[in-house]
Amino acid sequence: MNPIQPLSSRREINVAEPVSPALERVKQMLFQPFDLGKWFVIGFCAWLAGLGESGGGGFNSGFNHGFNRGVQSDTSLRHALEQARDYVTANLYWIVPVAIGAVILLLTLGILFLWLNSRGKFMFLHCVALDRAEVVEPWNKFEREGNSLFVFRLVLGLCGTVLTLPLLLFIVVTIGRMILRGEPDVAGIVLSIGLVLVLVGIAIVLAIIHKFTVDFVVPILFLRGGKCLAAWREFYRLLAANPGQFVLYLLFQIVLGMMIGIIVLGTILITCCLAGCLMMLPYLGTVVLLPVLVFKRSYSAYFLAQFGAAYDVFPPPAKVPPPPDPLRQPA
Repeated sequence: MNPIQPLSSRREINVAEPVSPALERVKQMLFQPFDLGKWFVIGFCAWLAGLGESGGGGFNSGFNHGFNRGVQSDTSLRHALEQARDYVTANLYWIVPVAIGAVILLLTLGILFLWLNSRGKFMFLHCVALDRAEVVEPWNKFEREGNSLFVFRLVLGLCGTVLTLPLLLFIVVTIGRMILRGEPDVAGIVLSIGLVLVLVGIAIVLAIIHKFTVDFVVPILFLRGGKCLAAWREFYRLLAANPGQFVLYLLFQIVLGMMIGIIVLGTILITCCLAGCLMMLPYLGTVVLLPVLVFKRSYSAYFLAQFGAAYDVFPPPAKVPPPPDPLRQPA
């Protein structure tokens, strides 16, 4: 492993520069030559890596008048809510066990998907970095790193739930009470709007942490091994020393997302929605979108590689020996 270069000795970090090698990686992996079997194997790793993942007017007295008039004139909504409340109260003896069972089932599936997804992140990076269509080797090789990533993401998800669930429940209860009373509560509305903004802020922070974890911490774990927290500490040093570059990275991701969306939409229209139908199918949709997924995984890895050879997940190209000199006489 090459020693980490000091940041001052590295060339300037550019968010646009990784686009070209990422496109070349897509061409090299998937089209030179085209191998459908390779697509399905790498597509399985990509599918596993994405398993379970998905993405005004002013306030014035006119609003109060419209809200009050609309709620008072529509008593059916309040009546329906009251009926629902009475029904739930009368049937708690079976609703509570069913709800608890459903929650346990969903949590179990969510945890299972998160565990598989965490291992899949390394499997897909293994395929992209080494240009290999392999499943068993990376599954076994990155067991420790995948489990550490799983624990980190599980704890992060629990922290996010603890922070957001009380706020969400309070907003729902506040709005429900206003609907049942049939009149607006200015203080409740203002407080609910403020809490919604807090929820949005928490969601953005969690999304950024998830983005940095997948795009940069996973490659560091891929290279170093060990625990996710240690890799995060190493990445945080990069982030603290180069905040502007990573802000530009996030902004450029928005631009790339828009461009990719336009290309995908154009493909769907050109194929008369056939590609869109295929993209909706589990696993097969991932195989269809494999060039996009390989590009995104390659782009973030090439961006990280700009910080030095110690952050480059791609092996150096093999040196081709020079052709023999026909004029040179053998010894």
